[in-house]
Amino acid sequence: MKIKWFLLILFFLLIGFILKTMNDAGEFKTINPHFDGECRSIYGVDGPEDITILKNGIALITSDHRWKTLAGEPVQGNIFGYDLNDPQPELINLTETLEIEFHPHGITVFEGDSANSVVYVVNHTSAGHSIEVFNLNRMILTHMKTITDPMLISPNDLVMVNESQFYVTNDHGTRAEWTKTIEDYLQLAMSNILYFDGESFRVVAENLKYANGINMSRDGSWIYAAETTGKRISIFKRDITTNTLTFERSIYTDSGVDNIELDKNGDLWIGAHPKLLAFTRHARNAENLSPSQVVKIFQNGNGSYDWEEIYLDDGTPLSGCSVAAVYKNHLLIGAVFADHILHCEFN
Repeated sequence: MKIKWFLLILFFLLIGFILKTMNDAGEFKTINPHFDGECRSIYGVDGPEDITILKNGIALITSDHRWKTLAGEPVQGNIFGYDLNDPQPELINLTETLEIEFHPHGITVFEGDSANSVVYVVNHTSAGHSIEVFNLNRMILTHMKTITDPMLISPNDLVMVNESQFYVTNDHGTRAEWTKTIEDYLQLAMSNILYFDGESFRVVAENLKYANGINMSRDGSWIYAAETTGKRISIFKRDITTNTLTFERSIYTDSGVDNIELDKNGDLWIGAHPKLLAFTRHARNAENLSPSQVVKIFQNGNGSYDWEEIYLDDGTPLSGCSVAAVYKNHLLIGAVFADHILHCEFN
């Protein structure tokens, strides 16, 4: 009799856990697509997971065919350029002659006073994780060096503070795929943010729930980090002398926030997954659609933050949105697995 009661209690606990997980992941949300503008699909780029736009209007897009990687048949990834000042912009492969193994993820750019910019990119190779450093001059991208370290457990995104120093997120605290899955479904706060001082890494923030996208305020005093399973953007005060981070507040968005980009006003534009379990199904099969969402976070007059949903679709135009970047009247939306980006223009 005791065993029967124990099994019954265990059964109801399991059902409760499943229902809670589904609810937390947004499984029961109603998706009502909307956008105040027009969008068109730009094909020719596989897995455009991250996009950043330079001051001159050139967008840099990381590309990697992740479905082939998951199938054990990886193909070389690339970085594409896309000039938004061109009336009819085209994708230009900037790494076609790159000789290293390349599977890019997050990307960041430091624009100096000269015509040259420095580009840092997270790279996942068969030998492990690394940060690749490039020099960008107009539309010419030249590989400079590779940074590796055991502390790069599961690097996702990064943001530069100058030509040689940056912050980078580890989206998990463990390396094995099965332990990462446990972290995700139990919503464990095991990920962190590292700081690289030009020579070595150190942890500057920890106990985050899937630390994903990261960016910095225009004046360098604030660091923004997306916590995907935490469904929030966490804001840290940055000490510009020591580069230490102090947690300030979180903004709850009720969505699986991904990469963070800033517009000219310093507002945050975030690609997000409103239904996280739909995204995991999409990662296994392209026919399973995953809704895409774009969220904008901005400061209101009293110093606090508000957010609004700018774009939402059911996954038909673009599944698994991971990034949204703005330049003038243009909005570029990328995704983790798609074979295209969306080029949208506001009304």
